[in-house]
Amino acid sequence: MNRILIVEDEERIASFVQKGLRSNGFTTTVVGDGDAAHEYALTGSFDLVVLDIGLPGRDGFTVLRELREARVTTPVIVLTARDSVRDTVAGLEGGADDWMTKPFRFEELLARVRLRLRTAAQAPEVTVLRSGSLTLDLRTRRARADERTVDLTAREFVLLELFLRHPGQVLSREQILSHVWGYDFDPGSNIVDVYVRALRKKLGAERFETVRGVGYRLSA
Repeated sequence: MNRILIVEDEERIASFVQKGLRSNGFTTTVVGDGDAAHEYALTGSFDLVVLDIGLPGRDGFTVLRELREARVTTPVIVLTARDSVRDTVAGLEGGADDWMTKPFRFEELLARVRLRLRTAAQAPEVTVLRSGSLTLDLRTRRARADERTVDLTAREFVLLELFLRHPGQVLSREQILSHVWGYDFDPGSNIVDVYVRALRKKLGAERFETVRGVGYRLSA
Protein backbone atom coordinates (compact mmCIF):
# COMPACT_ATOMS: atom_id res chain seq x y z
CA MET A 1 0.00 0.00 0.00
CA ASN A 2 1.52 3.32 -1.12
CA ARG A 3 2.06 6.03 1.48
CA ILE A 4 1.50 9.63 0.42
CA LEU A 5 2.52 12.77 2.29
CA ILE A 6 0.09 15.66 1.74
CA VAL A 7 1.60 19.07 2.47
CA GLU A 8 -1.20 21.64 2.53
CA ASP A 9 -1.98 24.45 4.97
CA GLU A 10 -5.60 24.94 3.86
CA GLU A 11 -7.52 22.44 5.95
CA ARG A 12 -10.42 22.16 3.50
CA ILE A 13 -8.17 21.26 0.57
CA ALA A 14 -6.03 18.92 2.67
CA SER A 15 -9.12 17.05 3.88
CA PHE A 16 -10.52 16.82 0.33
CA VAL A 17 -7.28 15.36 -1.06
CA GLN A 18 -6.81 13.02 1.89
CA LYS A 19 -10.35 11.59 1.67
CA GLY A 20 -10.04 11.07 -2.06
CA LEU A 21 -6.71 9.30 -1.85
CA ARG A 22 -7.77 7.12 1.07
CA SER A 23 -10.93 6.06 -0.75
CA ASN A 24 -8.65 4.89 -3.57
CA GLY A 25 -6.54 2.70 -1.31
CA PHE A 26 -3.65 5.00 -0.36
CA THR A 27 -2.30 5.59 3.14
CA THR A 28 -1.96 9.33 3.79
CA THR A 29 -0.33 11.71 6.24
CA VAL A 30 -1.17 15.42 6.27
CA VAL A 31 1.12 18.23 7.48
CA GLY A 32 0.40 21.93 7.27
CA ASP A 33 3.78 23.66 7.21
CA GLY A 34 7.08 23.46 5.37
CA ASP A 35 9.22 22.58 8.38
CA ALA A 36 7.13 19.51 9.19
CA ALA A 37 7.05 18.57 5.50
CA HIS A 38 10.84 18.66 5.35
CA GLU A 39 11.16 16.54 8.48
CA TYR A 40 8.63 13.92 7.38
CA ALA A 41 9.88 13.64 3.79
CA LEU A 42 13.47 13.18 4.90
CA THR A 43 12.51 9.92 6.62
CA GLY A 44 12.14 8.27 3.22
CA SER A 45 9.01 6.44 4.41
CA PHE A 46 6.70 7.95 1.77
CA ASP A 47 6.22 6.86 -1.81
CA LEU A 48 5.04 10.28 -3.05
CA VAL A 49 4.59 13.85 -1.82
CA VAL A 50 1.78 16.23 -2.80
CA LEU A 51 3.28 19.64 -2.04
CA ASP A 52 1.79 23.12 -1.80
CA ILE A 53 4.09 26.11 -2.41
CA GLY A 54 2.66 28.81 -0.13
CA LEU A 55 3.33 27.30 3.29
CA PRO A 56 4.10 28.58 6.79
CA GLY A 57 7.77 28.12 7.71
CA ARG A 58 9.76 26.85 4.74
CA ASP A 59 7.92 27.51 1.50
CA GLY A 60 7.39 24.68 -0.96
CA PHE A 61 10.27 25.74 -3.20
CA THR A 62 12.67 25.55 -0.24
CA VAL A 63 11.33 22.17 0.88
CA LEU A 64 11.74 20.80 -2.63
CA ARG A 65 15.24 22.17 -3.06
CA GLU A 66 16.45 20.84 0.29
CA LEU A 67 15.00 17.40 -0.34
CA ARG A 68 16.75 17.11 -3.68
CA GLU A 69 20.00 18.42 -2.19
CA ALA A 70 19.67 15.69 0.44
CA ARG A 71 19.30 13.16 -2.42
CA VAL A 72 15.69 12.31 -1.52
CA THR A 73 14.25 10.98 -4.79
CA THR A 74 10.63 10.58 -3.67
CA PRO A 75 8.32 11.81 -6.48
CA VAL A 76 6.81 15.24 -5.76
CA ILE A 77 3.63 16.61 -7.30
CA VAL A 78 3.26 20.33 -6.66
CA LEU A 79 -0.36 21.40 -6.09
CA THR A 80 -0.58 25.17 -5.90
CA ALA A 81 -2.60 28.28 -6.75
CA ARG A 82 0.45 29.73 -8.49
CA ASP A 83 -0.04 29.43 -12.22
CA SER A 84 2.66 31.63 -13.77
CA VAL A 85 5.03 30.06 -16.27
CA ARG A 86 7.92 31.39 -14.18
CA ASP A 87 6.78 29.52 -11.06
CA THR A 88 6.05 26.35 -13.00
CA VAL A 89 9.47 26.33 -14.61
CA ALA A 90 11.15 27.08 -11.27
CA GLY A 91 9.34 24.18 -9.64
CA LEU A 92 10.08 21.65 -12.36
CA GLU A 93 13.71 22.70 -12.64
CA GLY A 94 13.94 22.58 -8.84
CA GLY A 95 13.09 18.89 -8.81
CA ALA A 96 9.29 18.59 -8.95
CA ASP A 97 8.02 15.65 -10.98
CA ASP A 98 4.70 17.28 -11.84
CA TRP A 99 2.84 20.58 -11.38
CA MET A 100 -0.90 21.13 -10.94
CA THR A 101 -2.72 24.40 -10.34
CA LYS A 102 -5.73 25.05 -8.13
CA PRO A 103 -8.65 24.77 -8.64
CA PHE A 104 -8.24 21.19 -9.81
CA ARG A 105 -10.26 18.06 -10.47
CA PHE A 106 -9.47 15.21 -8.12
CA GLU A 107 -9.68 12.68 -10.96
CA GLU A 108 -6.75 14.40 -12.67
CA LEU A 109 -4.69 14.50 -9.47
CA LEU A 110 -5.39 10.80 -8.91
CA ALA A 111 -4.28 9.96 -12.44
CA ARG A 112 -1.04 11.88 -11.98
CA VAL A 113 -0.38 10.24 -8.61
CA ARG A 114 -0.79 6.79 -10.14
CA LEU A 115 1.42 7.71 -13.10
CA ARG A 116 4.26 9.00 -10.89
CA LEU A 117 4.08 5.94 -8.66
CA ARG A 118 4.26 3.62 -11.69
CA THR A 119 7.19 5.55 -13.13
CA ALA A 120 9.07 5.44 -9.83
CA ALA A 121 8.46 1.69 -9.49
CA GLN A 122 9.82 1.04 -12.98
CA ALA A 123 12.99 3.11 -12.51
CA PRO A 124 15.97 0.80 -11.94
CA GLU A 125 17.70 1.28 -8.61
CA VAL A 126 21.23 2.61 -9.00
CA THR A 127 23.56 0.49 -6.89
CA VAL A 128 26.95 1.42 -8.38
CA LEU A 129 28.15 4.98 -9.01
CA ARG A 130 30.89 5.38 -11.60
CA SER A 131 33.28 8.03 -12.92
CA GLY A 132 36.00 6.75 -15.23
CA SER A 133 37.87 3.93 -13.49
CA LEU A 134 36.49 4.95 -10.09
CA THR A 135 33.39 3.13 -8.82
CA LEU A 136 31.44 3.02 -5.56
CA ASP A 137 29.19 0.09 -4.70
CA LEU A 138 26.35 1.41 -2.55
CA ARG A 139 25.50 -2.08 -1.27
CA THR A 140 28.93 -3.26 -0.15
CA ARG A 141 30.08 0.31 0.61
CA ARG A 142 33.39 -0.34 -1.13
CA ALA A 143 35.20 1.70 -3.73
CA ARG A 144 37.35 0.50 -6.62
CA ALA A 145 40.04 2.63 -8.20
CA ASP A 146 42.01 1.30 -11.17
CA GLU A 147 40.96 -2.27 -10.27
CA ARG A 148 42.00 -1.81 -6.61
CA THR A 149 39.38 -2.41 -3.94
CA VAL A 150 39.45 0.31 -1.29
CA ASP A 151 37.79 0.23 2.12
CA LEU A 152 36.30 3.52 3.29
CA THR A 153 35.21 4.89 6.65
CA ALA A 154 31.56 5.90 7.01
CA ARG A 155 32.29 9.61 6.40
CA GLU A 156 34.63 8.88 3.50
CA PHE A 157 31.88 6.80 1.91
CA VAL A 158 29.29 9.60 2.18
CA LEU A 159 31.77 12.17 0.87
CA LEU A 160 32.76 10.03 -2.11
CA GLU A 161 29.11 9.32 -2.89
CA LEU A 162 28.48 13.07 -2.96
CA PHE A 163 31.35 13.62 -5.40
CA LEU A 164 30.25 10.74 -7.64
CA ARG A 165 26.69 12.04 -7.82
CA HIS A 166 28.05 15.39 -9.03
CA PRO A 167 31.05 14.56 -11.25
CA GLY A 168 32.78 17.60 -12.72
CA GLN A 169 30.72 19.95 -10.51
CA VAL A 170 32.44 22.30 -8.08
CA LEU A 171 31.22 21.60 -4.55
CA SER A 172 31.80 24.33 -1.98
CA ARG A 173 33.02 23.48 1.50
CA GLU A 174 29.65 24.67 2.82
CA GLN A 175 27.78 22.28 0.53
CA ILE A 176 29.99 19.39 1.56
CA LEU A 177 29.64 20.22 5.26
CA SER A 178 25.84 20.38 5.04
CA HIS A 179 25.54 17.08 3.16
CA VAL A 180 28.13 15.02 5.03
CA TRP A 181 28.15 16.50 8.52
CA GLY A 182 24.90 18.44 8.78
CA TYR A 183 23.97 22.09 8.90
CA ASP A 184 25.01 22.52 12.54
CA PHE A 185 28.67 21.69 11.92
CA ASP A 186 31.19 24.51 12.48
CA PRO A 187 31.72 26.19 9.05
CA GLY A 188 35.19 27.31 10.16
CA SER A 189 36.39 23.74 10.58
CA ASN A 190 38.96 22.23 8.22
CA ILE A 191 37.30 18.81 8.43
CA VAL A 192 36.41 18.87 4.71
CA ASP A 193 40.05 19.38 3.73
CA VAL A 194 41.12 16.56 6.04
CA TYR A 195 38.68 14.09 4.49
CA VAL A 196 39.44 15.13 0.92
CA ARG A 197 43.11 14.48 1.67
CA ALA A 198 42.15 11.03 2.95
CA LEU A 199 40.26 10.26 -0.27
CA ARG A 200 43.20 11.50 -2.33
CA LYS A 201 45.53 9.20 -0.46
CA LYS A 202 43.28 6.18 -0.93
CA LEU A 203 41.97 6.81 -4.46
CA GLY A 204 44.50 9.06 -6.19
CA ALA A 205 45.26 12.74 -5.70
CA GLU A 206 44.59 13.58 -9.34
CA ARG A 207 40.91 12.67 -9.01
CA PHE A 208 40.03 15.49 -6.60
CA GLU A 209 40.73 18.96 -7.91
CA THR A 210 41.02 21.96 -5.58
CA VAL A 211 39.15 25.01 -6.86
CA ARG A 212 40.88 27.79 -4.99
CA GLY A 213 38.61 29.89 -2.79
CA VAL A 214 35.56 27.72 -3.55
CA GLY A 215 35.92 24.02 -2.80
CA TYR A 216 36.59 20.76 -4.64
CA ARG A 217 35.65 18.97 -7.84
CA LEU A 218 35.80 15.32 -8.86
CA SER A 219 37.53 15.17 -12.22
CA ALA A 220 35.03 13.68 -14.66
